[in-house]
Amino acid sequence: MTALVQSLITIVLFIVILGGLVLVHELGHFVTARWAKVRVLEFGIGFPPRARILGRGKRPAYDAGRPPHPDPALPPGVEPGSDEALSFLAVARALDEEAGSTLYTLNWLPIGGFVKLEGEDGGDDADPHSFANARLWVKVGILLAGVTMNLLLSFAIFTGIALWGEPAVGMAIEEVVPGSPAAEAGLVAGDAIVTVNGNEYSVFDLTPDASPLVDIRALAGETVTLGILHADGTVEDVTVTLRVPTGAEQGALGVSSREIVDHGTVNYTVVEAVQVGVTRTVNAFSLILGGLGELGRSIVTSPTTAPPASGPVGIAVELGDILWSLGPIYVLYMAALLSANLALVNVLPFPPLDGGRILMILLKAIPFYGKKISMRAEQLTYAVGFVALFTFLIWITVFDVANQLGGG
Repeated sequence: MTALVQSLITIVLFIVILGGLVLVHELGHFVTARWAKVRVLEFGIGFPPRARILGRGKRPAYDAGRPPHPDPALPPGVEPGSDEALSFLAVARALDEEAGSTLYTLNWLPIGGFVKLEGEDGGDDADPHSFANARLWVKVGILLAGVTMNLLLSFAIFTGIALWGEPAVGMAIEEVVPGSPAAEAGLVAGDAIVTVNGNEYSVFDLTPDASPLVDIRALAGETVTLGILHADGTVEDVTVTLRVPTGAEQGALGVSSREIVDHGTVNYTVVEAVQVGVTRTVNAFSLILGGLGELGRSIVTSPTTAPPASGPVGIAVELGDILWSLGPIYVLYMAALLSANLALVNVLPFPPLDGGRILMILLKAIPFYGKKISMRAEQLTYAVGFVALFTFLIWITVFDVANQLGGG
């Protein structure tokens, strides 16, 4: 496969995954707003400019008994009763009849989508079904729904991977120390430790703090059963009595191992898979939260050095590398991490993110103080926040591009 074809597939993969995650996020806003009877004016796939109108939904039941709005004034120079006037009023009345239904659109920029709510910019003060007039908990719920959907998607992907079966790994033995428990048990270089007391190890759980050797070290002085994968492909359970190390250079088993080897799959029951999904979603959220702190410190202390994070270009390259070197299941795992990432980023109290909008809503709900925040001040805050986010995106993309051009 040529490099060009691989690059094109990588771009499509990036658009499908990132666009899908954003679309799921917006679907959360859409469904919650409809449930709360807040009027949804438009649900767009992709971002403007608009490519085409896919259709228009039914008028909400709460709008069914609404009387028609008065006819608008005729444009200057149009005579009442003329064909032009009749045509103008017919269009206006048709639009009024459709008012309140959701317009579904397809847009040219294929990254995600958007939801446009009635009154989300502060207008329509007299409309009981506008976002501006919704109760506080309804507004917060609609804004949090996108974050919730991304976390649910992350959980669903992690759980689905666990149900499908995850790549199992072990630690290859490179050297056996003479006279050690490993030597007495007949272990040799080329064997691999794949289980400890029946516990298998998923590639997604393997960390410096979680591996067969870490578990063996924790069981020093005890008798354990090791699953050993021999060089000929056979697997044997070997009972070993571990020693208690007498120094930092001595291990409980007496082997050296640095290489990871693949070994079948780790299979979970439905209950176990759900538990894995919950644990990994929580861990991903916590891991990303720590990464954001590190990113913040990097921006403050070393703004001219590459940040410990990737922008769109870097993410696209990483997705492509994962697809071509590891396979689709690893891409799915990456998608789950990105979904948790999107959830956390959006809940940050920074305008115009969902968290920033929630913060603004809560500030405006404070008695006496909230009324001092004008609509102009709120919109200006969102505009400044958008510029700041766009500037950050450009800044991090410069490092992504430089890294690729430099071959990093």
